Amino acid sequence: MNTTSEVKKLDKSRVEIIAEIDAETFSEYEAKALTHLGEHAEISGFRKGKVPETILRKNIPEIRILEEMAELAVTDAYGHILEKENISAIGHPEITLTKLAKGNPLTFKIVTAVIPEVILPDYKTIAKNAPQEEVVAVTDADIEKTVDEVRKMRAKKEQSESAASTQAESTPLEESGETKEADLPPLDDAFVKTLGSFNDVEDFKTKIRENMRLEKEHQAKEKRRLAIIEALIEKSTIDVPEILAHAEVDKMLHRLKTDIENIGFTFDAYLKQMQKTEEDIRKEWLPEAEKRAKLQLVVQKIAETEKIVPDEKDVEHELKHLLEHYKDADPMRARMYITATLTTEKVFRFLEAGEVE
Repeated sequence: MNTTSEVKKLDKSRVEIIAEIDAETFSEYEAKALTHLGEHAEISGFRKGKVPETILRKNIPEIRILEEMAELAVTDAYGHILEKENISAIGHPEITLTKLAKGNPLTFKIVTAVIPEVILPDYKTIAKNAPQEEVVAVTDADIEKTVDEVRKMRAKKEQSESAASTQAESTPLEESGETKEADLPPLDDAFVKTLGSFNDVEDFKTKIRENMRLEKEHQAKEKRRLAIIEALIEKSTIDVPEILAHAEVDKMLHRLKTDIENIGFTFDAYLKQMQKTEEDIRKEWLPEAEKRAKLQLVVQKIAETEKIVPDEKDVEHELKHLLEHYKDADPMRARMYITATLTTEKVFRFLEAGEVE
C-alpha cells in the first residue's frame, strides 16, 4: 500500500501518526465500499446484496461511499504503518479523517497507546538491599491466646444455638463484660476432637503452633516482597498508558463486584450504602491501578531480560485446576492469566534468591 506517515510522541506512552494514502490507491477502495454497502442496503425492489451498482450510486450519498472507502482504506493502512514505523500499539486507536474528497489523497490522524519503554533500575541490588525477612517465633503466650479465642468462639456459638432453640433472648458473651473461665468449654481431649482431626490437647496446640509459624513466615516474606515492589516502582522509569491503568481498575472492580455478589449483596446496594458512584470508585482507585500496571510492566521487563518463563507443566496443571472450578472461563484468557501469575512469582523468587531457578 502506498502511504506516507509521520510519527510524533505524546505523553502517557501515546503516539500521533499523521498519514496519507495517495489518490490512486484510495480510489481502488470504491468498488469494495460499494460491495460492502450493497450487502446491507435496503432498496425497494431488490434483495440485499443484489442491488446493481448504478442503483446503489443513485441511492447512497457520495459522502457515505467516501466514508466507507476511508474506513476500509485506513483499516488496511494501519497495520502497514505500525510495521513500517516499528510501533507496538495497544488498545483501540483514535482515528480522525483530516481530508476526505473524491479524486484526492486521503489524509488522517491516528492517536494510539503503545507499549511503553521500561527503564529498569538495578533490580538485583534493590532486592539484595531490601530488609531481610524477620526471624519469626511463636510463643506459648501466642498459643494460649489463640486457644482462648477458639474456646470463646465455641461458647458464643453454643449460646446462640441455645437461644435460637428456646427462642429466648441472650446477651452475647462479649457484651456481658469479661468472659469467665467457667463460661468456656473445658480444654480437654474431648473438646479438641470436636474441632477437627486432633489426637489430644497437645496435638491441637502443636498444630496451632505450626500454622501460626507458617502464617508469620508468610507475612514476613510478603513484607520483604512489598519493600522490593515499592522500590522497583519508585525507581523504574515508565510512562504508564492510561489504557493499562484503566484495565487494572476494571479488574479491581470485577473482583469487588464478585465478592459483593458472593455474600448475597448487589453492587448497586453497595454503592448506595457507600454513598458513591462507580465513577467515584474508579477515580479513587486509579493511582493504585497505575502502580499495579507499572509493576506488571517492570516484572515483564525483568522476565524478558533474565529469560524467566514458567514451566509449561505448571501452567497446564494450574489451567486444568482453574477450568475445573470455573467451567465458563475462556481457556485462552485463563492461560494468559496463569502464565502472567506464574511468571510474576518466578521473577520475585529470582529477586529474592539472586538467581534463576
